[in-house]
Amino acid sequence: MDKYYVAQAIPYVNDVPHVGHAMEYILSDALTRYHRQRGYQTFYSTGTDEHGGKVMEKAASLGISPKRYADQISQSFKDLCTVLNIDYTKFIRTTDKDHEARSQLIWQKLAKYIYRGTYIGMYDTKEEEFLTLEDARQLKEADPERYARLEKIEEENYFFKLSAFNDEIKKLIESGHLQIVPDHRKHEILALLEKGLEDISVSRPKSKIPWGIAVPGDDEQTMYVWVEALLNYITTLEYPDGEAYKTFWPVDTHIIGKDILRFHAAIWPAMLLALGVQTPKRIYVHGFVTMNGKKMSKSLGNVVAPLEIISGYGADAMRYYFLRHIPSMDDGDFTWERFEAAYNSELGDDLGNLVQRTASMINRYQNGVIGDIPPGEHDIGPYDEAFAELRFDKALDYVWGLIRGLNQYIETEKPWELAKKGDEEHLREVLAHVAGSLLQVANLLWPALPKTAQDIRGIFESGVIKNYGGVLFPKVHNYTAE
Repeated sequence: MDKYYVAQAIPYVNDVPHVGHAMEYILSDALTRYHRQRGYQTFYSTGTDEHGGKVMEKAASLGISPKRYADQISQSFKDLCTVLNIDYTKFIRTTDKDHEARSQLIWQKLAKYIYRGTYIGMYDTKEEEFLTLEDARQLKEADPERYARLEKIEEENYFFKLSAFNDEIKKLIESGHLQIVPDHRKHEILALLEKGLEDISVSRPKSKIPWGIAVPGDDEQTMYVWVEALLNYITTLEYPDGEAYKTFWPVDTHIIGKDILRFHAAIWPAMLLALGVQTPKRIYVHGFVTMNGKKMSKSLGNVVAPLEIISGYGADAMRYYFLRHIPSMDDGDFTWERFEAAYNSELGDDLGNLVQRTASMINRYQNGVIGDIPPGEHDIGPYDEAFAELRFDKALDYVWGLIRGLNQYIETEKPWELAKKGDEEHLREVLAHVAGSLLQVANLLWPALPKTAQDIRGIFESGVIKNYGGVLFPKVHNYTAE
């Protein structure tokens, strides 16, 4: 059996989940479900990144321990997965004892590429990121707010010979052995590699950052949070001796946000090469979600909480919007008006009304009996091609083309007139064709809208209308005019 491993970038527990996190879960889950539906043995890993200075500071401000704070926030991410119907294989926490032990083992395996030295430069506690003096200089004009919070530090740390892997990573990307999708993100990382990677600090003094994994053999240093967090994608498989590692490595598609491209497309591959381990096959870099064209920000008061969307419209509605209406290869915008218009028009009218009227006509004209249901006969090549290219938006565009085609078919065939004329044979053929096509639509929707797909199957699959409770997507008018 073929395998497929989806690794999702694990969110940092400095705050509760936002819509960007929700979108990443939805993308990862849809891709995993698609491959599972096609017979692959799948592994989908997610979790939470829990060490570092930000977590320490946040916990201290609340008067609780870092672990207790991390427990609370990590649970909020698990809860979001539950309400979004996210079917992950494993949820790893970087405070798990197994992750900590395996991270220390990996550090020892990397020892020939690690050396002790003095770091002189800038540090951004909010982003948990080291910056060179040149990086900081460029930020002064590009992002003065971030520049203002940088702290100049000079400290004894351990360094990783990142520079030794610059050319090898470049070759992997240029040859396609490590694909970066979309192309403009590939060009972005290649531009970085063209300048040349510098060795990076991979530890912090324990006196400054005690909340972390201890460096093996040195009680005075903790692993830099970004380094040990990256290891989760392999420790979750119980590298180096776990059966899951032997079965599922390497990652088939690694899903990340554009702000962490350098860590995942340069530093992480270098660490894997140093271990003698194959790099991911593909890194998919999604964009950001804006609100009314502006970056979501608490200070602007334009932050949308995932549960706010789900509680009003349901998980599948959120999954639908973020898969179809946020471009798969770029940034996308969310507005309540646009979201509700898509919900009412596309989910409610196009799909929901199609299911409702078909079931109602079968009940009215045939006492709920569909008879022999022909298999859906639509060519799904464009749909499969869209998933292969990680174009979730195009995949759903294709499905909606089928849905609108079925609505047009009903308008053309006019089953109500066939019933009036007593043309029972043609009426049965028409309604059976629509029912069969709806079952095919349900199969295509399952990766994106699992509950809706299951509801449609429950109505038509047995050949007799059953479990039909009415409207799949009841109209909502909170943000749009009647």
